[in-house]
Amino acid sequence: MPQASLSSLRAETLRSGEEFRAAAALYTRVFGYERPEFSLNPNLLSALARNGGSAVGVRTADDELIGFAYGFAGRDALGRDFHYSQAAVVDASHQGEGVGRMLKERQRDVALGWGHRTMRWTFDPVLSRNAHFNFTSLGAEGVGFVPDYYGRAGTDRVVVEWQLTRDDDPFDDLRRVEPPALGRADWGRVVHGPLSRRDGSVQEAAWLAVPAQAPAVSDDGEERASHDLLRANVRQSLATLIGSGAVLVSCVRVDPSTAVYLAVERLSHPDSGKEPSV
Repeated sequence: MPQASLSSLRAETLRSGEEFRAAAALYTRVFGYERPEFSLNPNLLSALARNGGSAVGVRTADDELIGFAYGFAGRDALGRDFHYSQAAVVDASHQGEGVGRMLKERQRDVALGWGHRTMRWTFDPVLSRNAHFNFTSLGAEGVGFVPDYYGRAGTDRVVVEWQLTRDDDPFDDLRRVEPPALGRADWGRVVHGPLSRRDGSVQEAAWLAVPAQAPAVSDDGEERASHDLLRANVRQSLATLIGSGAVLVSCVRVDPSTAVYLAVERLSHPDSGKEPSV
C-alpha cells in the first residue's frame, strides 16, 4: 500500500458507534490479539469519550481509519489529576508517516478540553523506538517505573508524563546530547557521568543501554534465558534510577543494535512540589 502524505491525513474525535467498532477492530488487528479478554468494547469507548475520556482517530483521504488512541481521566495517590492514554495504535502499512504524533496531538486537545494539564501513559522500556518518540519527539519525561504493570510477567512499564501547557522545555538541550558509545555488552547497565548544560552548568547524568530493536522471544531455551536476563537487568536499573529521583528525558540509537536512555535529576512538580506517584 502506498504511503499517505501527512497533508492527506486528518485527525478527529470519534463519536459514533460505527467509528468505535472500527477503532476496536483496528486495535485488535494491530496488537494481534486473539483471546477475547484482550478485545476492546465499543460501548466502553463511547462511555469514556462522554465522561472525561478520549477516543480519537486518524483517517486517510479515502476515509480509512489507520490510527486510533483512547484514554480516560486519572488521579494519582497525591490527588493529582491527569489524562491517562491507555493505548495508541497505527496500522502497520502507515507506520512512520507521523500518524502517532497526530493521534497524540488530537488527544492532547481533547484532554485540555476536559481541563487536564498533563497526560500520562506507559510503554515497555525495551521498546526504544517508543521511548524516542515519547521523549525526543513529544518532549515528555519518564517519571515512574512499575514492574509487572498489568499483573503478569513481562509487563514492566515506564510511566510517561507529558506537560500539555508547558511553553519551555527544561530538558530541551539534554534531549539533544549525544550518548556515550555503549554497545551490546552494556545492555541493562547504567553508566554515570557529568553533562554540561547549555547555560554552562554541569549536571550529573546516567545512561542506560538497551536493544535498538526489541528482541524476539524465541522457543530456544538459551535465547529465552538471555531475554529474561536482559529484562531483569533493565528492571533493576530503571527501578534504581527512577526510585532515586531521576527522570528519563531521551532515548537515542547509537548504532544498529543499541539505543541509550538518558536519566537526569527530576524537577519539582509545578503543582505541589512533590514527585508524581504511580
